[in-house]
Amino acid sequence: MGQAVKVLQLFKTLHRTRQQVFKNDARALEAARIKINEEFKNNKNETSPKKIEELMKIGSDVELLLRTSVIQGIHTDHNTLIPPDILI
Repeated sequence: MGQAVKVLQLFKTLHRTRQQVFKNDARALEAARIKINEEFKNNKNETSPKKIEELMKIGSDVELLLRTSVIQGIHTDHNTLIPPDILI
């Protein structure tokens, strides 16, 4: 599979993960969308295969971190946070 295809797959995967992780949080969804697009745009003219692989590794690591380490909660009172799923 070509490197350009892999880059596009990572881009799409990051956006899908963003939508799942920050579901129902418009501010976080927008901030993550802007950051993902910005990072890919800033590096769109990169031609070094080694540098592209490094950037892909960073992007994959970020996607994994988002998927496994981000916790969203709703502040209900002074010292209580609950997962948004409980309110459904």
